[in-house]
Amino acid sequence: MSGMEDRGWQARANCMGVDPDLFFPSARVDPRSQRVCRGCVAREDCLEYALDNGEKFGIWGGMSERERRRLRRARAIERRAQAS
Repeated sequence: MSGMEDRGWQARANCMGVDPDLFFPSARVDPRSQRVCRGCVAREDCLEYALDNGEKFGIWGGMSERERRRLRRARAIERRAQAS
């Protein structure tokens, strides 16, 4: 199931009840948000949801926008290499 179809992971996430502004900073990434994600049982599902749905803002699965862009690029390169 894709992240759009199954969001049950959200109920298990460490960030439930935490101020959303912590995960959508206006400037620099707040390290507290990444600490909330560390050890979260839903971290991988959260990250995959963000990648599958093109989330461009905020901390998802413990990764910033920049980190997710790098991961998307690395995965695209890997897919191209496997296809050839």
